Amino acid sequence: MKVGIAYDLPRWEEKNLIEEIKKEGHEPVPFYSKQAIFYSDKQVNLDADFFIQRNVSHSRALMTSFLIENQGYPVFNDYMTLIKCENKAFTTFILSRADIKTPRTAIAMDKEGAIAAATEIGYPIVMKPIEGSWGRMVAKANDDDTLRSYMEYQEFTSLYYKSMYYLQEFVKKPDRDIRIFAIGDEAPVGIYRVNSKNWRTNTALGAKAEPLKIDPELKELALKVKEKIGGFFLGVDIFEDKERGYIIDEVNGVPEFKNTVRVTGFNVSKYLITKLSEWYKK
Repeated sequence: MKVGIAYDLPRWEEKNLIEEIKKEGHEPVPFYSKQAIFYSDKQVNLDADFFIQRNVSHSRALMTSFLIENQGYPVFNDYMTLIKCENKAFTTFILSRADIKTPRTAIAMDKEGAIAAATEIGYPIVMKPIEGSWGRMVAKANDDDTLRSYMEYQEFTSLYYKSMYYLQEFVKKPDRDIRIFAIGDEAPVGIYRVNSKNWRTNTALGAKAEPLKIDPELKELALKVKEKIGGFFLGVDIFEDKERGYIIDEVNGVPEFKNTVRVTGFNVSKYLITKLSEWYKK
């Protein structure tokens, strides 16, 4: 089995995947996306049976998944999955219409609409960029003036959706959230991401990873999310609410897993390759 790895930055995850592909008796095919060229009238021989999408850049991940698929190669995750899970508006509204609990959210097309939506949902309100993040530019506003300042700042960024506002209720979760990995038809491992110093629980902002025992409800929820979003390998981020239980926050289509392996000892790369091998044999 020749396993392509589409990447733009060789992190620990990509190196570990290549190691595990070799250990499992398969051949890794690294594909450095930054130097790729595709032609509309020319078939590109990529010399792999399928590809694992590992680009850090969302735009590069989306484009290369589409172009590689266009050449006839399966990609995990495919471009339609990346569209649905990397755009927070798409994720939230797809899941909420499928009766999967998400934070109450509004998408406003101008500032006055955003103020009206914030009033409707109730302060404090969380404003996020529709695409991207790692916790960056995610802000909590307690009043109209603060929210207006955040919106004005967003307008001067290079964000594609800088004139649209993604507003979400502030969920009173513990000092942590949950990351569950959905791989193939299973949800084999997850972690808590704990941050007692910041309400944002991204590891990129200092949250500590801790082991998590996945209960049946969490497993069922993660797999239901995967059914609605699509894809083969997802990182599902979940809040715990005292009254409503588990609430889906976001879904990541190119999830990082270094910290998960470190604190749980679970070999994510090996599990992913095993599941992809099962798919390939079918």
